[in-house]
Amino acid sequence: MAVRERGGSSLETGAQVITGQLGKTIQRLRKAYNLSLSDLAEQSGVAKSIISQIERNETNPTLATVWRLSQALDMSVERVLASSDDAPFVEKLSRADTPILLSEDGLVRLSIIGWIKTVEWLQYYDMEAAPGGELDSDGHQRGSVECLTVIAGTLEVDVAGQVETVKEGETVRYRCDRRHVIRNRSGAPARAFMVCLLKAAVLE
Repeated sequence: MAVRERGGSSLETGAQVITGQLGKTIQRLRKAYNLSLSDLAEQSGVAKSIISQIERNETNPTLATVWRLSQALDMSVERVLASSDDAPFVEKLSRADTPILLSEDGLVRLSIIGWIKTVEWLQYYDMEAAPGGELDSDGHQRGSVECLTVIAGTLEVDVAGQVETVKEGETVRYRCDRRHVIRNRSGAPARAFMVCLLKAAVLE
């Protein structure tokens, strides 16, 4: 993505996502649903032996494995990764604490509202584009998908030459593992919510 960062700390690596709490969390949720290891293995498609190793914190599962387990346990991935035995996970950021990215032309502003611990596989932004603004991005990891929902105004999405006009209330999803450009060709400001699912989050 051809952007420059303004404010905020540098992004942390995805290796910090998996913590020692994960095994306890999976086990606690499994027991709360009265599921045996075999039951959870059948519902998630994850081998019983792998689940057992995860619960004993003997292995670091891939994010795809965590995703399958979270789906089987009816929990979001973020809640599974953030859960602890002691208290609910609550984090609040002020407007001043929210990192901002600007496009090369300075006319497109991305507020990073996603959780920094998931940045290696899940990114989401509040996007504001002034008239004439353009966000030109190189391709992300192969297999990655981006979802753009326009909240106000109209945006144009160009994915490797295929162009879609997206109006207020509309959503467009597209492979973002190739050059893609988001433009505001209108005379009015536009705003959108953008989610990028990188390779690790897209199951083949």
